[in-house]
Amino acid sequence: MHPKNRMEKAIALKAIADAAERLEKTGANPVDVTSFIVGAREKLADERPDLEKYARAIKSAFSWTKENQ
Repeated sequence: MHPKNRMEKAIALKAIADAAERLEKTGANPVDVTSFIVGAREKLADERPDLEKYARAIKSAFSWTKENQ
């Protein structure tokens, strides 16, 4: 991942953490907070995919499938 994209992703993750903390402090249900975090991280992954990590995951899955057939 390009360093600029990595930095933008880190900033976005920090913003998600801050928003979740604010939700928690205002008395939000823990399930709602967790749902917010999961949804926000999924959206971030769609917007800023890490293609190198994706390629490693595909390679690992292929290797595992090949070994377990």
